Amino acid sequence: MIDSLTTIGILRILLILVLIYLAYIDLRTFRLPDAITIPMMTTGLLFNYFPSLGFTSFSNALTGAIVGYAFLWGLNAIYRWAKKQHGIGMGDAKLLAALGAWLGASALPEILLMASIGGLIGGLIWLQYQKKSIRTAFPFGPFLAIAGIIELLWPQILQTYIQSALI
Repeated sequence: MIDSLTTIGILRILLILVLIYLAYIDLRTFRLPDAITIPMMTTGLLFNYFPSLGFTSFSNALTGAIVGYAFLWGLNAIYRWAKKQHGIGMGDAKLLAALGAWLGASALPEILLMASIGGLIGGLIWLQYQKKSIRTAFPFGPFLAIAGIIELLWPQILQTYIQSALI
């Protein structure tokens, strides 16, 4: 019989593998396939529906999925209105929604902060390596995936670090 801790450990490993695979796909194709992100979101909600297994409450997971998607969708809508072009792909929004479904709305600020800082630094390095201009698009999904893995393994690490630095 497999206990709940073993089940959670197996699910963490599977989630990490899916996130690594999505990061790889996005790096190679600039796409995050719906065939992976939508089932990932659904399974996160189902997983958190069961209190004995979930990483967070079902309401926090549902809010995380909705807010994760809506935030990047809204950001893209504003950018599209201002610049007449897309600023971020909706695959990224679906990935953030999936991370919200798994880890909850409370994890989204840290995920976004880590992904944004990583994307800024990593994106500049990637653009330099590819010999592209600053206006060239680069994949954001890998940075969301890495931030999601960090949040999965070490929840609220930034918050803990910032609080310890201030004290």
